[in-house]
Amino acid sequence: MTTKKPWLSWRNAIIALIVIGIAAYGAHRFLAPPPAPEFVTSLVKRGNLEDTVLATGTVKAFKEVTVGSQASGQVKSLKVGLGDIIKKGDLIAEIDSMTQQNTLRTDEAALLNVQAQLQAKQATLKQAELAYTRAKGLLDQDAGSREDYETAEATLATTRAEIAQLQAQIVQAKITVDTAKVNLGYTRITAPMDGTVVALVTKEGQTVNASQTTPTIITLARLDQVTIKAQISEADIPRVKPGQKAYFTILGEPDKRYKTTLRAMEPAPDSYTSDSSTTTSSSSTTTSSTSTSSAIYYDGLLDVPNPDRKLRISMTAQVRIVLADAQNALTIPAVALGEKTPDGDYMVRVLDDQGMPSPRKVRIGINNTVSAEVLSGLAEGDKVVLSEASTTAKTDNRRMGPPPMHM
Repeated sequence: MTTKKPWLSWRNAIIALIVIGIAAYGAHRFLAPPPAPEFVTSLVKRGNLEDTVLATGTVKAFKEVTVGSQASGQVKSLKVGLGDIIKKGDLIAEIDSMTQQNTLRTDEAALLNVQAQLQAKQATLKQAELAYTRAKGLLDQDAGSREDYETAEATLATTRAEIAQLQAQIVQAKITVDTAKVNLGYTRITAPMDGTVVALVTKEGQTVNASQTTPTIITLARLDQVTIKAQISEADIPRVKPGQKAYFTILGEPDKRYKTTLRAMEPAPDSYTSDSSTTTSSSSTTTSSTSTSSAIYYDGLLDVPNPDRKLRISMTAQVRIVLADAQNALTIPAVALGEKTPDGDYMVRVLDDQGMPSPRKVRIGINNTVSAEVLSGLAEGDKVVLSEASTTAKTDNRRMGPPPMHM
């Protein structure tokens, strides 16, 4: 009779347990139902929403004037400094006026000379009139010759013509004197408007020559109100129009909004030149190809008060022109919107009480591609599905097997 060894029974039992464990693991892994899907959601909530056009702008003076000199000479005194706030009519500078004063004196003397000649000629006229009257009386009485009468008549006519000539010369001389006075006035340069001195171009003691071009003395700008010149892309031009609300920020105060309105849109871009039509066909073709290869921007003008002079010329402004806005509106992320229906609504997926998504039709108002305004179809607190979370677990490519057995 053969006796079975006990250690072989234990070995067979261990192997059986291992086989049963592997089978249970495989059944759990491959026969168990898949896990329920998970979703990335967002709550329908209330908030402020706006659709805007973004543009980069530059601060410009509301009005800027280059003050120059129409008189030539040395700048004897400069009455203003950089940054000074001056009023209309204030004295800015004085030019050496000796030449203009001498010219005025000469012209006034010439006027007096012509006026004296007129007085003398008027006396001669009176004498000519008496001679003519006498000659005519004698001729009527056959006591004088016709030759004497005709001579007296010609002298009278000539004298009257000379008086008319002198009167015209007096008018001309007066105009010359007035012009000399104006030229003398040019040596005193005054402010044409209220403003701030933003540039001092000419220094005291410098000689200016106005014979060819008007030399600039200072640049005067009105800064109590400034204009923002915003570059608006041609793609946004159909959506903007004067009168729309706008606001902007500056780099030094990114959290402060300066509110204003779009005053005007310039009809042509800065790159436009009025003489483009006079170029040759070849150059026009080159210009056209160059223009189409670069972006085109049109300038929008926005005015804003600047009483504290905080906004300065050439500052950069980030401008937003408001196309539409809504306060305390129901909003959802724009990515939650599905297909657009023929009637203009959108389809979204909303989680129910069991956490399962169901389609729902909603009507949308403002949509700025980040958030969308919900006009109907959703209630505050609803959960809309943005996307489905990935539930696929990473698997090991190695084949699983029973642990090694040790004999």
